[in-house]
Amino acid sequence: MKPVQRHEIIDFATYEETREAERERLMKIKAPRRIHVAPHLTFLFENRDTVRYQVQEMTRVERIVKEADIQHELDTYNELLGGVGELGCTLLIEIESPEERAEKLRAWRGLPEHLFLKLADGRLVRPRFDPRQVGEDRLSSVQYLRFDTGGEVPVMLGADHPALEVAAELSREQQEALRRDLADA
Repeated sequence: MKPVQRHEIIDFATYEETREAERERLMKIKAPRRIHVAPHLTFLFENRDTVRYQVQEMTRVERIVKEADIQHELDTYNELLGGVGELGCTLLIEIESPEERAEKLRAWRGLPEHLFLKLADGRLVRPRFDPRQVGEDRLSSVQYLRFDTGGEVPVMLGADHPALEVAAELSREQQEALRRDLADA
């Protein structure tokens, strides 16, 4: 997917004027790309719109005006995008109780290696992930993943970790959103 370029980011004061409309538009874009698998796993597939929105929000919240700092945000968030034939996503492990969260993040330490997208022909695609997000004894509750589907649209998303075996079929709407993102490469 083509990275978001500097000229696509407007200054935070101008952005503030259009923020509500932009936020409403982005929630519609994110909806089919937000996939819940079991009660604790939410995958948000990223695209150019979601990345641009994140950068605009960061420049607004942090009041970023220096070119080098804006470029740093772009570089950071553009890493969430998949390359040609890839889907990039953010995995949020959502557990409210701090005690339960700590317990699960220890038990699920190897989870990134056990995540998969299933293609129509039954093949499982495992993600690339940042090993820095897996500590010595526990997993980070936010994971950044890239699935190389070879441009094929997945039909299912899941985990086959010994302590967490879950899966969710993707709806037509979800598949179509991911198809558009793969075509944007």
